[in-house]
Amino acid sequence: MVYVKWVFKVCVWLLVIAFLHYTLPHHDIARVTDTYEKRIDFGENSIFWSNADVGNDTTVQNRDVFFIQSVRTNGRVMVYRNEDTGWGWPPYFKFDTSNLQAEAADLKSTSEAPKWVAVKHYGWRNEFLSIFPNAVGVRPVAGPDVRIIPWFNIGLLTFLFATFWAIRVRWIRFRKNRIEAKIDEWTDGWG
Repeated sequence: MVYVKWVFKVCVWLLVIAFLHYTLPHHDIARVTDTYEKRIDFGENSIFWSNADVGNDTTVQNRDVFFIQSVRTNGRVMVYRNEDTGWGWPPYFKFDTSNLQAEAADLKSTSEAPKWVAVKHYGWRNEFLSIFPNAVGVRPVAGPDVRIIPWFNIGLLTFLFATFWAIRVRWIRFRKNRIEAKIDEWTDGWG
């Protein structure tokens, strides 16, 4: 029974970590090579795509999605989708897909004359399942060696850990002072 309990706890923590890793923003230093628009028919991987853009017909099974192609500092190719998140989850409140596409197109460069940018995004890239991270912002940076400190992620994770710790400590105190005290009181004459 102890092993089942630990396996359950590990699975819950892995799900929490995966959820946070998918949802929290990441920054990639890259060089934009192209931007384009493509008609997408959503299938089994539709949970990794945003809902239909704000103001569009949600009953349509396909729609146009913007993409940003880039090459990261290590030479690997990365393709980002560029969709509005609207008022949905994750709460980036992104309504400027067209503007971001224009900014990314303006920052296109070649390997001979690179323009390095920081691409802020959330999500994962999986070639097999055709999953693309969603670009939230693009801004020029000084060079490929720029280090971006994720202050928002640090603050949020610190807050979540402090909240979890506070609830855990209060639960342990409550259990010791109320539940275990009552159990001891009820079972006092049994032995």
